[in-house]
Amino acid sequence: MDILEKTLKALANKNRLRIMKMLEKKNMCVCEITAVLGIKQPSVTAHLLKLKSAGIIGEKQKGLYTEFFLIKKTPLLKIWRFISQAMNNDSQIKKDIFKSKNTDRNKICK
Repeated sequence: MDILEKTLKALANKNRLRIMKMLEKKNMCVCEITAVLGIKQPSVTAHLLKLKSAGIIGEKQKGLYTEFFLIKKTPLLKIWRFISQAMNNDSQIKKDIFKSKNTDRNKICK
């Protein structure tokens, strides 16, 4: 029950949901996510920590960058798939996905 509660609390925020949708499409670093969401880097980091502590996302070092990714084999993946599908037609999500595809960390991460 604790895992379910922690997961649902982690997903109960629009910015964290937006992050999750972007991570479905590609692994991203903090500065890329910050550029797409248009919020301050400390806020993005806090959202990522909450998602990570819930076991929903992971991180790995790739060169100079720490990339965040969606964990594909989580026990609650079915819940995320349902939520994700419900968000597919959201205009903000569509904008985020488009913007994230065109985000180049070599240009924005300094």
